[in-house]
Amino acid sequence: MTDSSKKSVLVIGGGAVGAIAALNLEVGGLATVTVVLRSNFEVVNRDGYHIQSCDHGILENWKPSHVLPQVPAITDGTRYDYVVLATKNIPDILPIADVLKRILSAGNSHTTVVLIQNGLNIAKPLLESFSQTPVLSGVSLIGSAEIDPGVIVQDDKDRLLVGAFDNPNVPAAKLEEKAKDFVRIYGAGGKTECVYSPNVLHDRWRKLVYNACLNPICAVTGLDTGRIRLAPGAVEELVEPAMREIVEAARMAAGVELGVKVVKEMVECDPLEIYLRPSMLADVRKGNFLEFENLLGEPLREGTAKGVQMPTLRVLYSLCKAIQWRTKESKGLVSIPPKRNAV
Repeated sequence: MTDSSKKSVLVIGGGAVGAIAALNLEVGGLATVTVVLRSNFEVVNRDGYHIQSCDHGILENWKPSHVLPQVPAITDGTRYDYVVLATKNIPDILPIADVLKRILSAGNSHTTVVLIQNGLNIAKPLLESFSQTPVLSGVSLIGSAEIDPGVIVQDDKDRLLVGAFDNPNVPAAKLEEKAKDFVRIYGAGGKTECVYSPNVLHDRWRKLVYNACLNPICAVTGLDTGRIRLAPGAVEELVEPAMREIVEAARMAAGVELGVKVVKEMVECDPLEIYLRPSMLADVRKGNFLEFENLLGEPLREGTAKGVQMPTLRVLYSLCKAIQWRTKESKGLVSIPPKRNAV
């Protein structure tokens, strides 16, 4: 039996971020959590997670209340209070609105969607498909990796900024109430720093200074965040120019003032000697699809539309598109003319 006093939460994506999110929601005692898993379903369903966490300690064979191999359908009859998306956001491969159509009706107003995902304009397709649905922004500042299926190592504290995306069809007071309620549930266990943030746009543009710049530069060069700082000229000629382009795009396109210090802060936010592999570099090495449209494409389009010169970001975006095409070819999603033998 489900405790009716608890909120029912569906977490879609049980990798490095989703697993820790599910753990925080469960340990607080205010939520019953179901996690949808894909590649790691068999392992987690059988053995649970093996978690080494700076917030939670070492947990062996931990499981949320329920695990599923796919997103449940509306016809299953379960209504969730919150649906948390903690997957990579890859709209050129699988639009998130298509994922949610299995579990939400077009007129849904009961379930609140929480996007613990990176990038800009990520709520737009959801607001078009589910116009009555409250959609929350979760900006996650965490160091966590799934080093093997079901094996999570969290080496940097979980900090989550939660606010509501504007929705003209939902009263602002209700959106704020939903955001603050989720903050209460997520932080109830006292193991994480989860705060309400009314300035969603600022939060997202600020994180893009790292994710739209250092993340893809590491992926393209094959260097981690420590080695990119040691490589001659890489920071001065690649990283910092890209970051300054994002800062200017934020100012011109959104009226978001990030300040001049943010570039240095983001370059140095990871201690050099931990030699961190950003998520995009890890995905390149694993042959996974890249999460680049909302990280690179959207800020590039927003900035250039306002006349901002963004030559570094434009080259990075084109390189990421080429890498994505290469991955599609390797997975049989595109076809090319057969190789012709030399005469």
